Amino acid sequence: MIIPAKLKKGDTVRVVAPARSLGMSWIQVVKEKAIRKFEAIGLKLTFGKHVNEIDEFDSSSIESRIEDLHDAFKDKNVKLVITVIGGYNSNQLLKYIDYDLIKNNPKIICGYSDITALANAIYAKSGLVTYSGPHFFNFGDEKSFDYTLEYFKKCFFQTESYEVIPSSEWSDDRWANDQENRTFVDNKGYLVINDGNASGTIIGANLCTFNLLQGTQFMPSLKDTILFIEDDYESVPHTFDRDLQSLIHQPDFYKVKGIVMGRFQNKSNITDNSLIKIIKTKKELNNLPFIANADFGHTTPMITFPIGGMVEISANKNKAIINILKH
Repeated sequence: MIIPAKLKKGDTVRVVAPARSLGMSWIQVVKEKAIRKFEAIGLKLTFGKHVNEIDEFDSSSIESRIEDLHDAFKDKNVKLVITVIGGYNSNQLLKYIDYDLIKNNPKIICGYSDITALANAIYAKSGLVTYSGPHFFNFGDEKSFDYTLEYFKKCFFQTESYEVIPSSEWSDDRWANDQENRTFVDNKGYLVINDGNASGTIIGANLCTFNLLQGTQFMPSLKDTILFIEDDYESVPHTFDRDLQSLIHQPDFYKVKGIVMGRFQNKSNITDNSLIKIIKTKKELNNLPFIANADFGHTTPMITFPIGGMVEISANKNKAIINILKH
C-alpha cells in the first residue's frame, strides 16, 4: 500500500479528463464556480493540455488522455489529480498507462463513476491508494456541497481516521443548469441488511464499471476486502442483480469481509425492500455485514473514500458505523 501525501494550502491541483471532456457545454456552465471553490480552500488549479478536446463521444483520443494523465504524475508540483467528470471509456486507457511512473511519483487521484476502472487498476498495478470522491464538476454545486467538502477535507487534509456520518438530506437532481430548483429528501440514515462487524481494504465503487475489470490484470484482489459499491440510474433491479451476481462469481469472492452500498438514484426504482430481497436471495452474502444507503454514488452530497485504504464497519439491528482508517 502506497498512501500519497496529504494536501496543504498552496498545493497545486491538476484537472484531467480520462473520460468525458471539460469542453461539454453543461460543464462549462459551472466551471468558474468550481474554480472559486478550489481557491477558497487554498488550492491552485491547473488544467491538462487536452481537457477541452471533445469528439463525437464527448471525450478525446486515448493519446490525449494518456498524455495528460502522465504529465500530471510527472509534474512535481501537482499534489492532487482530479477528474473532470465520469463517462464511459476510461477503461480504454488501462493498458497504455505507465504504472511505474505512477508508483514512483505517488499523488492523490480522485473521481468516481467511470473513473472506478482507472482508480482500481492503478491500485492493482502500482499499490497506490486512489480515491472515490467528487469530480471537478461537483465543485460547481451550490447546494448541499458543505457535506461533500467536509469529507473531501477529512480524506485529503488529515491523517486521522474518521467516521462517516450520514448526511442530513440528499438530492437526485440534475443541478448543473438549474441550481435553484432543487428537491432535497431527509436522510433516514443507513439501511442494515446483514448484521456483523468487519475490517478490511476498500475496493470497488461503481459496480458496472468495476465489473469491466473482471478477468483482467487490472482487477484487484478481493482478499480481505470491504466492497464499496454503487450504481447509477441505468441500474434497475434486474441489471443490478446480475451485475452483483457477476461479482459474486469471482473465484476469490469468498474472501470478501463485508459490503457497503451507496445510495441508488430514483430512476433505478430500487427501493429498500427490493434491495433487501435481492441481497437475501444470494446465499454467498448471508454471513457478510451489509450496509446500504451510504452517501456515495450518483446522488448528492457524497463522501470521499480511499480505494486501497482501510475501513472498519459495524452493523447491528439497523445501526451502522463506518470508520475510515488508513487513507
